[in-house]
Amino acid sequence: MPIPDLTPHPVAAKYAVLVDVGYLYAAAGEVLLGAKERKEYRVAADELIQSLQKHAEARISGELLRIYWYDAARDRVPTVDQRVIAQLPWVKVRLGNLNARGQQKGVDAQIRSDLEALARHHAVTDTILLAGDEDMVPAVEAAQAYGVRIHLWGVEPPYGTNQAERLVWESDTVEVISADFLRPFFSRAPQPVPVTPPATAPSPAQVFAGRPAAPKPQVKPGQVAKLGPSRPRVEDVGEHVAQKWILTRGRDNIRDLLPGPILPTVIDTELLIEAEKELGHSLRPYPEARVWLRDGFWARVYREFDLGVGVSSK
Repeated sequence: MPIPDLTPHPVAAKYAVLVDVGYLYAAAGEVLLGAKERKEYRVAADELIQSLQKHAEARISGELLRIYWYDAARDRVPTVDQRVIAQLPWVKVRLGNLNARGQQKGVDAQIRSDLEALARHHAVTDTILLAGDEDMVPAVEAAQAYGVRIHLWGVEPPYGTNQAERLVWESDTVEVISADFLRPFFSRAPQPVPVTPPATAPSPAQVFAGRPAAPKPQVKPGQVAKLGPSRPRVEDVGEHVAQKWILTRGRDNIRDLLPGPILPTVIDTELLIEAEKELGHSLRPYPEARVWLRDGFWARVYREFDLGVGVSSK
């Protein structure tokens, strides 16, 4: 009678990655750029997520269930960036609310709920938690009671610590993500060049120096005309929107717009709407700014297809 093999067979792990984006961005922005607010920097989130996924694969031998990306948006209406992230494979975007003061509401509760639910239903054996708030501790303990191992990741702090001490204690393993790992995905947002307004309302030629004058906006008596946005800022937004379109619509669909530089009316209007959302104000009183927006859009598209940069038609 053959002797049975009683050697225990290793069980492949099944794991999820839960990312508190507010913590990740704030901690990385501080250590990399000394930034205090998200509007001060840009994040290549799609590339960052891919790197985090590879980093997890190198540390846990098993199957990834999915990456949960916890962020916030005003009235829970996703931004352009969040819509792009939501379409990435194996990524689940979960949105809390962003109030008028820029504070996130409901994000921690979603993380705790998902962490407990994944453990209770035995959906995972391991969970990577990229967070720093002590509010996570009860959910960590509950998940561990169901047999789930918790691997806490944090962002390298400029000094001291940026994670709750008790959260570190309760986790099964702890790892600090270095600033060098995160640096390729964070860049400082371009700032508009400050312009000191003259004593009288500026003319459009002054506002759009170096370009033909746009029609002067109507100004009521006693009001001062608003200065238009800077050209570098508008062109940068045009490039940013083009990049998001390439990611969401695919290179084949964007290729249909070539050779340019004239955009179909529907697409041109959509470009304007997306840019105004990102800028936070209207470009419609500034015809020259709309030309710059198209120039930025085409510059990014032409680079994508390795073509010479053209200039948009007015």
